Amino acid sequence: MDVYGKALTDFGNGDENASLILHNSYGEPEEMPLWYFFREYDEMPELERMALSICEGKVLDIGAGTGSHSLVLQHFGYDVTAIDTSALAATLMRKSNVKQVVEADFFYFSGQFDTLLSLMNGIGIIGTLNRFETFLNQCKKLLKPGGQLIFDSSDVKYLYEEGELPQSTYYGEVRFQYEYKGVKGDWFDWVYIDQDKLSKLADQLGWYVYFLHSDEHDQYLVRMIPK
Repeated sequence: MDVYGKALTDFGNGDENASLILHNSYGEPEEMPLWYFFREYDEMPELERMALSICEGKVLDIGAGTGSHSLVLQHFGYDVTAIDTSALAATLMRKSNVKQVVEADFFYFSGQFDTLLSLMNGIGIIGTLNRFETFLNQCKKLLKPGGQLIFDSSDVKYLYEEGELPQSTYYGEVRFQYEYKGVKGDWFDWVYIDQDKLSKLADQLGWYVYFLHSDEHDQYLVRMIPK
């Protein structure tokens, strides 16, 4: 069952009591506020508004979810395509009048774009740090000459302030599981990359890196361009 997509659909259809629980590998379960996926431009944090303001040309919104960022870009007049692996999320985006929606896995997607955009800790979709190179290689295939990759991530070292960092894996690699109305989905990998690690890896893999914004929660926005 697409637990994530079902929760979004129910909330989008007016069930304001819909509650999505996020289990994790590092602590207690958390409730995810579903309204946050349906934000309008004025409700978005500065980091996201900045990311949207620097998009250029034809845009691919990766892991678009409810399409909130795609809708803003459409309003600004951009040619934007929203992709998500969730069929229910794709249906919800179409109902929300996102013009170009594709149910797709980013790693098997094809096309040519000026901007690749992935927000709400977007880089996490790669799952583990060792897939970062695969991700960037796919980005190079999708980007037109002079194109850009924009995403955000976080340094989650604070999760281990009261204990030692993991020794066998990168500390930003975690696992999540959604639960909705008592139904649990499959566990999935997610990764947060600290700025130093990202900068070193991207340079080694042939990318220029520009850090544009960071906040008090160690979340940052980055713009990357192939060398």
